Amino acid sequence: MFTRKQLRKFGVSYSTIQANLDARRWQRVHRGVIALFTGPLSRDARISAALLYADLPAALSHRTAAQEWGWLPADDEPIHVTVPYGTSAVPQEGVVVHRSRAFRHIVVSHAPPRTSRADTVIDLAAAESDEAAAERTLLTTASTNRVGADEIRAQLIVRPPFRHRSALDRAVRLLAEGLTSMLETRYFLDVERAHGIPRARRQVPVNAFGRKLLEDCSYEDIGVPLIVRLDGRAYHGDAETAFRDRRRDNAAELSGTPRLVYGWQDVDRTPCSVAHEVVTVLRREGWQGPIRRCRRCLGS
Repeated sequence: MFTRKQLRKFGVSYSTIQANLDARRWQRVHRGVIALFTGPLSRDARISAALLYADLPAALSHRTAAQEWGWLPADDEPIHVTVPYGTSAVPQEGVVVHRSRAFRHIVVSHAPPRTSRADTVIDLAAAESDEAAAERTLLTTASTNRVGADEIRAQLIVRPPFRHRSALDRAVRLLAEGLTSMLETRYFLDVERAHGIPRARRQVPVNAFGRKLLEDCSYEDIGVPLIVRLDGRAYHGDAETAFRDRRRDNAAELSGTPRLVYGWQDVDRTPCSVAHEVVTVLRREGWQGPIRRCRRCLGS
């Protein structure tokens, strides 16, 4: 994959370039970008062509960067690239061009070049159509892929986005308060927030038989000693995790603390049922605050 300028520098004349294109030995991919082969373009070839078209410096960004980081499956959608503000490249078929005034702060050295993990999270969230979707995207993407709140917060200072800034700041605060996995994030969004349940305190330290452990969710701040444990062992369990969880369960039972345990399928498939059970225990233990029905509840 070459640009016309590169080929001319290598001594390939304009007439030779045109003759190979006319004979279909080569193919034009984008304006000024030529593939020295025929047939379908692989994903790597499309990426190379997009970066050559945008002209260096340029970097993969948004959905394409997320795919390169391994967060999303590769697809045949247009390649997203970000270039410095003021660059002349415009969108072409198969290429989405973004511009950034903070270009040098957001790109990391990779082959091919791409935006950093934190900046990729920010770009995906800022591209959403509304604040609620932006907040959900930041929370779910960051928690699933272990992108820390501090990383994202630092980049929000360096390159403040023009869209959904308040929603992104709010999401980063939630990450910093202990949403450390996709399961915990979905519990917060689809169980607590969707049904008006007060937000639990996250990652609460407890002493279980001489070991310091962390509880996922504690409702002690609203006067109820309820513990909700989010069991992600279907994804990353091991013997040590199972032992730790038994210790926590036994410690809660011995102290008389009510506890509920949910896995991914519970929260993903039946968040309304999970919310009903949590509210049932909260009510039983004396909490009488208001709750609401979510869209799923209303549609059922």
